[in-house]
Amino acid sequence: MSDRDVMEYDVAIVGGGPAGLACAIQIKKNSPDLSVCLLEKGSELGAHSLSGAVMEPGPLDALWPEWRDEPPAICVPAGDDEFLLLTRRKGMRLPTPPQMKNHGNLIISLGALVKKLGERAEALGVDVFPGFAGAGLLLDEGRVTGVRCGDMGVQADGQPGPAYAAGVDIQAGTTVLAEGCRGSLTKEAIARFGLSEGRSAQTYGLGFKELWQLPPGRCRPGLIQHTVGWPLDSATYGGSFIYHLDQDRVYIGFVVGLDYEDAAFSPFEAFQQYKHHPRIRGLLEGGEILASGARTLIEGGIQALPKLDMPGAMLVGDAAGTLNVPKIKGIHMAINAGISAADHIVESGTAEGFDARWRGSASARELHKVRNVRPGFNRGLWLGLINAAWETLTGGRSPWTLRTRSDHDSLDVVGSNPAPAFADNWVQDRDLPPRDRLASVYFANNAHDEDQPVHLRVADTSICETRCYEEYRNPCTRFCPAQVYEMVEDDNGRRLQINASNCVHCKACDIKDPYQIIDWVPPEGGSGPNYQNL
Repeated sequence: MSDRDVMEYDVAIVGGGPAGLACAIQIKKNSPDLSVCLLEKGSELGAHSLSGAVMEPGPLDALWPEWRDEPPAICVPAGDDEFLLLTRRKGMRLPTPPQMKNHGNLIISLGALVKKLGERAEALGVDVFPGFAGAGLLLDEGRVTGVRCGDMGVQADGQPGPAYAAGVDIQAGTTVLAEGCRGSLTKEAIARFGLSEGRSAQTYGLGFKELWQLPPGRCRPGLIQHTVGWPLDSATYGGSFIYHLDQDRVYIGFVVGLDYEDAAFSPFEAFQQYKHHPRIRGLLEGGEILASGARTLIEGGIQALPKLDMPGAMLVGDAAGTLNVPKIKGIHMAINAGISAADHIVESGTAEGFDARWRGSASARELHKVRNVRPGFNRGLWLGLINAAWETLTGGRSPWTLRTRSDHDSLDVVGSNPAPAFADNWVQDRDLPPRDRLASVYFANNAHDEDQPVHLRVADTSICETRCYEEYRNPCTRFCPAQVYEMVEDDNGRRLQINASNCVHCKACDIKDPYQIIDWVPPEGGSGPNYQNL
């Protein structure tokens, strides 16, 4: 192995999303002499960025007032809001919850936005390094001192190939982890420094999103539609969104809480079923899918938020879990967190104390007001809606805080639930694309070098072949949206096959695996999806 190169910076930021880029821009605005680098595991900024995405523009206006002069490629002012309850064949209009009203907001492409933010960061002097994945934290006497980048050119057997290059060590006075939901370095930091001690269990959702080109005249630019209900049963949290864009395009998406209980459930299949509902099918029929993707969302709220600082480092944005679930918005929260982290670094020169600073901010107060909405749905859709109405009416002033529940231990053992599986009530005749998960991966523009180590590490595959099959019928083969996991039967019996090149980096397996033996780590930098206008 060759010696590693070392690069030194005042601040190293891991993650090229809105939180990391906002932090980089704000630092250079207020202290141009500080050296800042930003690492992004995607092949380019925006390649791995996926969000609904309706944005409250205020924080971005504060960070970079001139951004509206050249807005992202997709940037449509929000218009009317619709909220519907779907049954098997019908849809009933419900009053739109106040948190979900979008007057003054913008429908954007998050990928296009972060490209613009990246250009701004580079113009201010930030060193932006796409294609560099963080492989591990650098530590010295219990303090984070930077990040080790992943090696390049390692072969599938773990040995250096002819194009091998050792990953660079980025040493920094302060390290900012802005990796988004379930980041690998964030996971390492939370465990090493006990940042989640005393907090509620973190909970997540799995979100799907597609961009469609529709026949002329079918869209209403700016219309924002959300649904709850079918094809989910009343015990399963989730819903859909349809955002009408310009040029006869729409975003359509579906989110399922990963605390669902039915081991036979397939989130991808539920999304496809939803698209065949009579209220939805008529919108899409005759159209063309242009792009698709999947990503987990962090939904635990402020009671599940870990401590945001540790010696030498801090967490910002969805790495920590600042998504406002009732609003279905996180971009403004991520930008605010990045700005706050930057101000703290410039003013104090250290990461320590950032947690207290953020918890005294307007963002923390925003999350506190809605803290009971998401966990209220743990008791089902109807009680969840009643609880949400109460929390809205009282402005979140309930004298209690509901606890969240973890996702990995929520599945019912096969045969323990007398209720029919979801699939028993699904439409079997489907003709809207994509027809299966592999087709969806195609529309994600996925790319991995086949000759590299598998980045989905299963600690004990014998559990998959025996206990997991017996208890849950291998749910990884259903909850993964990209058909990464397959159980293959041959002359040697049942075995797990990992199709790592399919992976779209959603992290659902790392979260939902009932035995917590799957560890998602970054593949070679630049691998993965390359989302276009999502």
